[in-house]
Amino acid sequence: MLNSEDRITIINYRLEKARQSPKEAKSIANLGYWNLVGNRLYYTVYYASSALILDKGFKAKTHSGIIALIGEKFILPGLLDRKYGQLFSRLFSLRQAGDYDDMFDATESEVMPYVQEVENYLNAVGELLTFGRNQS
Repeated sequence: MLNSEDRITIINYRLEKARQSPKEAKSIANLGYWNLVGNRLYYTVYYASSALILDKGFKAKTHSGIIALIGEKFILPGLLDRKYGQLFSRLFSLRQAGDYDDMFDATESEVMPYVQEVENYLNAVGELLTFGRNQS
């Protein structure tokens, strides 16, 4: 069981990783590595989501568990827009395909539209946080 101070430290660490990942995605985009861009966008949402889940006292041990908790605890009750559940699921699929599928290469037109949506998700999560710092 985490004490309050450790919990806040981990939440803020995850938020910092969530803020750093879109910067990495944009830098990688300049090199044209679209699978990696999709990966970094996915991890932006993943880190922000895991921070939110911890902030609210929930636990998940897997990526799918975090996606499910975001849906159950934040999207279904209307705290987060349904589009963010779709975003998370789509980025998860994109990351899985980019990392594990043979003969899959993401394209710029497939990945880049998610950049702004991911930024919007970070802002939406920031508004729900109790303990984490919402700093951009």
